[in-house]
Amino acid sequence: MSTSTLRVAAVGTGSFGRNHARVYQQIQKSYSDTPIELVAVVDGDRKRAESAASEFGGRAFSSVEDMLASTHVDAASVAVPTVAHLAVARTLMQAGVDVLIEKPIAINLAEADELIALAAKHGRIAQVGHLERFNPAVRATLPLITRPMFFEVHRLSVFTPRSLDVDVVMDLMIHDLDVVLAIVKSPVREIRAVGLPVLTSKVDIANVRIEFDSGCIANFTASRVSTERVRKLRFFQPHQYVSLDFARRDVFTLTVKPAEDAAPGSLLDMQPAEGMPVIAPSKPPVDAEEPLLSEIRSFLHAVRTRTQPEIPLADGRRALALALDIQRNMEEHRRRAGLG
Repeated sequence: MSTSTLRVAAVGTGSFGRNHARVYQQIQKSYSDTPIELVAVVDGDRKRAESAASEFGGRAFSSVEDMLASTHVDAASVAVPTVAHLAVARTLMQAGVDVLIEKPIAINLAEADELIALAAKHGRIAQVGHLERFNPAVRATLPLITRPMFFEVHRLSVFTPRSLDVDVVMDLMIHDLDVVLAIVKSPVREIRAVGLPVLTSKVDIANVRIEFDSGCIANFTASRVSTERVRKLRFFQPHQYVSLDFARRDVFTLTVKPAEDAAPGSLLDMQPAEGMPVIAPSKPPVDAEEPLLSEIRSFLHAVRTRTQPEIPLADGRRALALALDIQRNMEEHRRRAGLG
């Protein structure tokens, strides 16, 4: 394992790209086990790049090409609009830079496949930024998984003028698609979906029902025109209910146990009738670390050790493929319903 200081860059300093720069600065100042230096921030809007550089460090550049011509970079976050992911990541990987590409990985599967091929050709570490996989609640949930059979997932947000280059499936729902795919680990059998534009020309609210080959059913609702913010995932598996709150970063479970296994004080309400099972509530311990900090530290560890990242580009392609299938299904529903 190399112990030299990694030289890193944040490419794209919009609403979320600035957070990448902020976390790189935080790691540089506070994590001696991850020696890095934020050497550059890049944005087509020069003033925005300069603002980020002034706040978080590094030199400001208006293009990746200018950055590469002026300074050496080992690794970079790619937080530009999705349509530019391939072009930016291609230039970086061809120059020997490892990349953390924000979700969705690309605008279509052909571009996702090209990114995967470029990483293999140039021997680059390439990770996709499916942030919720690093949410402490998700990490605390994974050891509980046995055989999930039914999911209810809600991700609701008030309207903001960000990420309007994509619809709500690519903007919000794709987080939950990725998490459920990672938990279920089964091919998709059937999709039923409906989506409607409300405030923009793209779908702003969507509801999706997915059946997996395992028999698991997952219902997803995503909206960016809600009056409240909700980010919850709930599922049932044999003898257990699990509720995960992404925003609060906590997990709550109800587990059915034989009466003889019940610990004193573990029952929800009262001692059950003789021979009846008991329901034991539990809150698994959860790490408090910020998900983006966990994600970037994981990426930097993969860069330093030259090992497979926790969320490789193939996982990003898988989530993208499902999201695109959902979009096609929504379009078919729109035609059937005569919505134009």
